[in-house]
Amino acid sequence: MINNLNNLKMEKIIAGKSIEVNEEGYLTNFSQWTKEAGEELSKEAHINLSPRHWEVIDYLQGEFKKEVPLSIRKIGKSGVVDIKEFYALFPHAPLKTATKIAGVPKPASCI
Repeated sequence: MINNLNNLKMEKIIAGKSIEVNEEGYLTNFSQWTKEAGEELSKEAHINLSPRHWEVIDYLQGEFKKEVPLSIRKIGKSGVVDIKEFYALFPHAPLKTATKIAGVPKPASCI
């Protein structure tokens, strides 16, 4: 990992490509996200992605592209997944984990 102190961005090799990440490992350039990167990030989070995971990831990315702020409550009301299933799919820090895998910035609602 290469640390660039000028803008606190680092580079990490994900799925064989150099990807810009922040100090918490979130992608800083969504255009660098690929399905393969999402799969590798999910392995780091000890999650085996199923079609349901991909539906949630697609939803998160769509909301990010529309610049809609993400929260657990909003995801629960999305019609894509309810809160109980969201926690089952991403058991440890669900919103943080799901957004990291999806390649979108950590939501402001996450501490």
